[in-house]
Amino acid sequence: MDFLELVRNRYSCRAYKALSVEKEKLDYIMECVRLAPSAVNRQPWHFRIVSNEEEKAKMQQCYNREWFKTAPLYVIASVRHDEEWVRADGKHHGDIDVAIAVEHLCLAATKQGLATCWVCNFDTALCKELFGLSEDEEPTVIIPIGYADDEPKKKMRKAIHEIVK
Repeated sequence: MDFLELVRNRYSCRAYKALSVEKEKLDYIMECVRLAPSAVNRQPWHFRIVSNEEEKAKMQQCYNREWFKTAPLYVIASVRHDEEWVRADGKHHGDIDVAIAVEHLCLAATKQGLATCWVCNFDTALCKELFGLSEDEEPTVIIPIGYADDEPKKKMRKAIHEIVK
């Protein structure tokens, strides 16, 4: 599949089959994440794979939605603020760097025949507490990963002339 087809196939999945994700596929995905670019190559991120039942139950406390509970595993993507690059005007780039890496994750998962969804509307304080994250580490996004048990909805996108000048 070429890159445009890959991008077109990626969507926000909200139902997963009760199938495990193969280690080889997860390894491929995380290698793609590892290779993501970041500002000044700081790589100010940390990724925690949540796949055992005890940790999944904790994760589901942070985002209590029925569809979310169907995922066989989650990845918590965090920014490490003590490692992020800060531009001269004070702009922090950690969130941008994590976003780039997470989209690498989502596209790599799609390439492996898996589905994902960006989850940003979760209880970050509870997540930080339940998973014992350090003071400088902020959970930014949770990504459920698994085999889709739904169909993608038509993507509504602006016309190219509305976004490019």
